[in-house]
Amino acid sequence: MTTHRVAFVGTGADPENPSSEGFAMAYQHASAYERLGNCELVGCADIVRENAEAFADRHDIDEDGVFEDYEEMVEAVDPDVVSVCTPPATHADIVVGLAESGVPDAIHCEKPMAMTWGGAKRMAAAAERADVALTFNHMRRFGDPFRDAKALLDDGAIGDLRRIEYSWGNFYDNGTHAIDMCNYFNDEYAPSWVIGQLDYREEEVYFGTHNENQMLASWEYENGVYGMATTGPASEIADGDWRLVGTEGVMDVHLTDEVAVRVRSLADDETESFEYDGLAGEGESCIDRAIADVVQSVETGEESELSARNALNATEIIFAGYESVRRRGRVDLPLDIEDNPLEEMVASGELSPRSSAD
Repeated sequence: MTTHRVAFVGTGADPENPSSEGFAMAYQHASAYERLGNCELVGCADIVRENAEAFADRHDIDEDGVFEDYEEMVEAVDPDVVSVCTPPATHADIVVGLAESGVPDAIHCEKPMAMTWGGAKRMAAAAERADVALTFNHMRRFGDPFRDAKALLDDGAIGDLRRIEYSWGNFYDNGTHAIDMCNYFNDEYAPSWVIGQLDYREEEVYFGTHNENQMLASWEYENGVYGMATTGPASEIADGDWRLVGTEGVMDVHLTDEVAVRVRSLADDETESFEYDGLAGEGESCIDRAIADVVQSVETGEESELSARNALNATEIIFAGYESVRRRGRVDLPLDIEDNPLEEMVASGELSPRSSAD
C-alpha cells in the first residue's frame, strides 16, 4: 500500500474557538487524513510559529517538520499532498507557488477559491501546467442529504429539473458551498449568464474578505436550467435551504433548522420526507469523505468531484453576480474581469458599509 506524505500550509490558532478570523480547518483536514491509514503527516507551516508547533504536537509531526515559511517546508519534507488552510486572499499565491515548486502531486485548498476571479483562474492554470491535481474543500456535496437528493433527482422523483434555488448565508463565503451544490444537482453544467443586486450597509468581513448583507441573484446554465439565490434577510422567504423545481414536483433540502429532504409531487400534492441526524454517518464527517476522495483521486489519476474545474464554475457565478451589481445589468459569460467587484466597490466608495467599530 502506498503511503502519501501530507503537509499543511496555515494551521490556524485555536480549533476549539472558530471565528470570522479563522476556523483552523487544518485540524479537521489532518484528522481526516489520519483516518485513512495510508497517509503520513510530515510537515506544517504557519506564519505564527507557535500555531504550527501546537498543530504538530497534536498530530505527532516531528519538530523538523515545523516551519513558518511554506516554501522551506515543501523543500524540506517533500510532501505528496499539501492542504492549504489559509485565508482566501492568500490562496492564489500559495497554490501557484506550490504548483510551480514541482514537489506535490496534489493540492487540496480550503474554500472560497480566491479573493479575485483572476486569482482563481491563475491557480487552476498553474496546477494544469504542472500536472498537479488541484481540489477545493466543497465537502458538503458528500453529505447524506445531498447524495440522497441527487439520487432521487436522477431517478425522476420531480421529473425534469427546471430551476435550483438556494436561500442561505451570503453569496461569497457561504455561497461557494451553496452554489457548488446547485452545480452538483445540475451535473456540473457551466453557467451562461448571471444577474444580481445586493445591499451592503453593515460591514461583514469574514477571513479578511467583504461579504454582502443581502443578495438576490439569478443565472442560467448552458442546459437551460435556471439558478436563483437569496441571501441574508431575503433567505427567510424560502421553505428550504435548497429547492429543486421540476416538471413533476418540488424537492426541498433543509439544513438550518433540521436536516431533511422533502419531495412533493405535483400530481397528487403528497409529500415524502427523509430525515437525518446529521450530514454524515456516526463518527464520520463530510470532510472525512472529501479528503478520502482527494487521496483516492491521487491514487487512481481520476478527476475528483472537488476539482478546480468544478470549483471555477461556482466561483464564476459568484464574481459574475457581483459584477452584475457593478455594471447594473446582466453579465454574459465567460466572465472577462480579473478583480473582485464587491471589494472594488467598497474601495472606491461606491459601497460604504458602516464599520462594526463605529
